[in-house]
Amino acid sequence: MADDGWQRLFDQPIETPDGTQLHTLKEAVAYLAKTVPKSEREMPAVTIAAEMLTYAAERGIAWMFFARAAVLMAIHRSELRQFNPDAKEHHWGKRKLKRDQ
Repeated sequence: MADDGWQRLFDQPIETPDGTQLHTLKEAVAYLAKTVPKSEREMPAVTIAAEMLTYAAERGIAWMFFARAAVLMAIHRSELRQFNPDAKEHHWGKRKLKRDQ
C-alpha cells in the first residue's frame, strides 16, 4: 500500500467505540461519513476533523498527528468528561518542613 495521499497510515490505529480499527485517512473519512448524522456534521469537532484529514492527505505526514487527534475528538464528540470523586487523593499540602517536625 502506498504511503501517499488518502492511503497514508496513522502511527497507531484508531480504535472506534464499535470495535473497528481505522488505519488510513481514507478509512477515517469513510467511518465519519457513515457514523456522523447529517444534523451533527456542522459541529466544530466534525468540521475540524474533516479539515485535518484533508490537510494530512494533501500536505504530508506532518499533519498526521493533528488528523488523528481531530478524528478522536469527532468520534467522542458527545461524550462528557465527568469528575471522579473516588480518585486517589493527592498529598499536596500535607508535607511538613524540616524545621516544623
